[in-house]
Amino acid sequence: MSALAALESRREDIIRVRHDIHAHPELAFDEHRTAALVAERLRAAGIETHTGIGRTGVVGVIRRGSSKRAIALRADMDALPITELNEFTHRSQHAGRMHACGHDGHTTMLLAAAEHLAAQPDFDGTVVFIFQPAEEGEGGAPAMIADGLFERFPVDAVFGMHNWPEMPAGRFGVTPGPVMASADRFDITITGRGAHAAMPQQGLDPVIAGAQLVTALQTIASRNTDPLDAVVLSVTQFHAGEAYNAIPTRADLCGTVRTLRPEIRSATRASMQRIIDGVAAAFGLQIEMVWRDGYPPTVNSDAEAEFCRNVLQGMVGAERVDWAIRPSMGAEDFAYFLEKKSGCYVWIGNGAGAGGCMLHNARYDFNDDILTLGASYWVKLVQAWCPASA
Repeated sequence: MSALAALESRREDIIRVRHDIHAHPELAFDEHRTAALVAERLRAAGIETHTGIGRTGVVGVIRRGSSKRAIALRADMDALPITELNEFTHRSQHAGRMHACGHDGHTTMLLAAAEHLAAQPDFDGTVVFIFQPAEEGEGGAPAMIADGLFERFPVDAVFGMHNWPEMPAGRFGVTPGPVMASADRFDITITGRGAHAAMPQQGLDPVIAGAQLVTALQTIASRNTDPLDAVVLSVTQFHAGEAYNAIPTRADLCGTVRTLRPEIRSATRASMQRIIDGVAAAFGLQIEMVWRDGYPPTVNSDAEAEFCRNVLQGMVGAERVDWAIRPSMGAEDFAYFLEKKSGCYVWIGNGAGAGGCMLHNARYDFNDDILTLGASYWVKLVQAWCPASA
């Protein structure tokens, strides 16, 4: 029986697990129930299980045969602080928390694959199943790395997968090189001198300086960066003043910067500082920026991307594998794993799904129809990386 057929025979149980996780979402580093569910099922399948890695992370290990080949597969477990608007029976039971990014599906697919490989270990080598906490902006991946993940569980390469609602169900996307962007934050404080709004010459207006700064920062992408290098610089907050007739003393700007290459990331930060210094000098006031490093770009290894492409084409056919997909300017902390190990992060088409909308939407829901397909991809990846002895 093929892996997909075997997984399809367990379809109802796999969906039940996904619905249970969806109904009980947990935020970053608080995935205690989810981690317990994962660990319980891994142990029930006879899989060596380790908990508390990166605070709430879980790792399962299967060793078979004598090969030194080792592969790591990763799924994220955390939810988002969003109030769900869906009305189906498995909707979130906790106000203000929701699996709006499909991590419930990711966890379920990897868990189903682990259970299948434990029951049908048609491979020779070691498989490490990483169930990661806190992907949504809190850095669960570096927390697991700091806890000695790859020292305790050495592997040759690490692989990840994310559902993609813009892609039809039954398709996959993969690319060598950058697949997702970095995600840095900035806070800019403009300090001037307050004055009566009818007598602006007596003050130093931080609002005017801030408006000029917002406009000038956009030239980094349009005039300072090669058009072939993607940069997104978005000022998302502008706070100043409390009265109609008073020029405030201070204005605050906040926002995010997204890039696909480390050198463009550094150059963008330097360009921002140059523009800030110029605006401050032009208006005769003080401007300070605090830069907050976020996730680095997610960059696939060329060889591992090609490996995934070949496995996927063998599964669903070349016509259903989108090669060299356009990167997303969203971010992923799987990037930290790829800084330590070779590997590849692929997209699995989610279709419109029950919610009919994109990720991080209050009506999003993972598509149950792709659960067994995604799980079978994990199985095929293991069998290809750690082929059974003849």
